[in-house]
Amino acid sequence: MFMNRPRRNRRNEVIRSMVRESQLLPAHLIAPLFVIEGKGQKVAINSMPGQFRFSIDELVKEAKALFDLGVKTVALFPAIEEKLKTPDAREAFNPEGLNARSIRAIKEALPEMMVMGDIALDPYSSDGHDGLVDSKTGEILNDPTLEVLAKQALCEARAGVDIIGPSDMMDGRVAYLRNALDKEGFHNVLIMSYCAKYASGFYGPFREALDSAPKKGDKKTYQMDPANSREALREAMLDEEEGADILMVKPGLPYLDVIYRLKENFTLPIAAYNVSGEYAMVKAAAQNGWIDNDKVILETLISFRRAGADIILTYFAKEAATLLRK
Repeated sequence: MFMNRPRRNRRNEVIRSMVRESQLLPAHLIAPLFVIEGKGQKVAINSMPGQFRFSIDELVKEAKALFDLGVKTVALFPAIEEKLKTPDAREAFNPEGLNARSIRAIKEALPEMMVMGDIALDPYSSDGHDGLVDSKTGEILNDPTLEVLAKQALCEARAGVDIIGPSDMMDGRVAYLRNALDKEGFHNVLIMSYCAKYASGFYGPFREALDSAPKKGDKKTYQMDPANSREALREAMLDEEEGADILMVKPGLPYLDVIYRLKENFTLPIAAYNVSGEYAMVKAAAQNGWIDNDKVILETLISFRRAGADIILTYFAKEAATLLRK
């Protein structure tokens, strides 16, 4: 009597490669990059070893290095000077602000590089929230925020952005932004909506990098409850109906089940954000010799692909692309 032997399909690398169910390529990756004012600046982020805040000239160099490795999309996150932060977050739509200048610089130096711009008010707000705040009640004001987000999106589109990523989690923002972009003729700007962005504890290093933590309260009235997954389907359905081109889940690793559910229920491409806290944990463990840095990076990223993510935003993009080239 014969025995089923699944190990035959693992016997050597040739057969393992032939039957491999999920593939990871640099083209699947988007590299988030932090931007600061100045020149010749490449400032290390303590809580994210190997990550930096770049001045625009250094940002362009980093974008070129990523492009040469096959990572063809970057997502920009500007660290705004405190003196420019206001309750109305007007710096978010300043055509000569750090964000707009960063987009223009990359598109001028490297036209083939895709640039993604963040759409949210927390880096620009003196309150540190993604939306406008009622000064009397502390409530995050949904509909007035949409008007500011639309100005921000148009500012980025005029600077040459290819993709906008609404990360604010305001209700109705995808339709509002799509209408604003189309009205101004920016029909080809994609919307990668953060449709399932959770009120997570994994954002700490990111908020340190941008100094964008809320001054009061938390983000639980607009970001999702980590206990919910069906709610993610509702958010995704609404964003799809409103005109999103890509649906994103953030964070990534604790929400692989949500990525899988979206992939099974929607035909739009699915993105996952491998966030700063996930990155920091791997780096801390690797620096202590507890795990193999390179193996864990690739294993982490392939888990997103296996769960159904077509696109992965990850601070590992440059390292992973280098490893994949080897």
